[in-house]
Amino acid sequence: MIAKKHQKYWLRGQDFLGVEYPLIAGAMTWISTSSLVKAVAAAGAFGVLAAGNMPPETLEQEVKTLQKDRCQFAVNLITIAPNYRSHLEKVADWRVPYIVFAGSFPRQEEVKIAKASGAKVLCFASNDSIAERMIGYGADALILEGSEAGGHIGHVSTVVLIQQVLFAYPQLPVFVAGGIATGKMIAHLLLMGAAGAQMGTLFAMAEESPAHPAFKEKFRKARAREAFATPQYSSALPVVAVRALKNKGSEEFGRLQLELIQKLERGEIHRIEAQYEVEKYWVGALRRAVQDGDVEYGSLMAGQSVGLIHETKPVKEIVENLVQEAEETFSGLGL
Repeated sequence: MIAKKHQKYWLRGQDFLGVEYPLIAGAMTWISTSSLVKAVAAAGAFGVLAAGNMPPETLEQEVKTLQKDRCQFAVNLITIAPNYRSHLEKVADWRVPYIVFAGSFPRQEEVKIAKASGAKVLCFASNDSIAERMIGYGADALILEGSEAGGHIGHVSTVVLIQQVLFAYPQLPVFVAGGIATGKMIAHLLLMGAAGAQMGTLFAMAEESPAHPAFKEKFRKARAREAFATPQYSSALPVVAVRALKNKGSEEFGRLQLELIQKLERGEIHRIEAQYEVEKYWVGALRRAVQDGDVEYGSLMAGQSVGLIHETKPVKEIVENLVQEAEETFSGLGL
């Protein structure tokens, strides 16, 4: 429960998201399904449905399920996914309440399509110049995701982004992500002006998460330093860095990059095709890990906060623990 005297710290995020607790369960492909989003909503927090590269008809079923239950939720669209444009047009037609652009960065016209549907738009900002551009495009809120996060990431840490962006744009709701797994951290972020926090790895470990038990067990045993960011081998093949636990699949991805770079040099493939092959790899590898439990060759996308998470818990307990710890932190500071 939020104490009345602390309400002011939570209010901005509550008002923007329309939920009791401005805690966002970040979208994770194959994990953030309608069932997990509903569990997050039932706990008073904010769930995000991961569109990933779902067939449009599957995405429609997931969205309709959430709309039927009258959940507050967002749909996360991966701008570099093959089905992205179709997804954007569809969710605009279905009038979902919130749209999150992820993976890379949307074009201005795409933000306009989302806003014209009546949706509130959240955009990721991995550095200060991207933040400024997304605000100029009309983003209603920003998600600052530091390089500590899992999945597709930028190169700037959460601590630096807080100083570059959160402090620079007090007029806009800003949610902070990357390396967050405790209520104490959330309390301090709220005191610094954040509207709330987004967490992915923590919710991937929830009992309601559909991730395979072997996937969760890998997370439970992992240390923070084991979640590493994939390198880019050549500017000829720009790839968005991905943070995941190192395994044989990581090595396989390295070999794929080198093969694609050689094909580019020989003129056997276009850069766009090569980037598509990279994304196709991640979609398939992540599915193998999450759904099939292939923790050797599948992709174990995880943030460095994995080192702070040592057990699975129900979503309701996760949210309650975060809020309770945040409230205790406020009280401990004499607030």
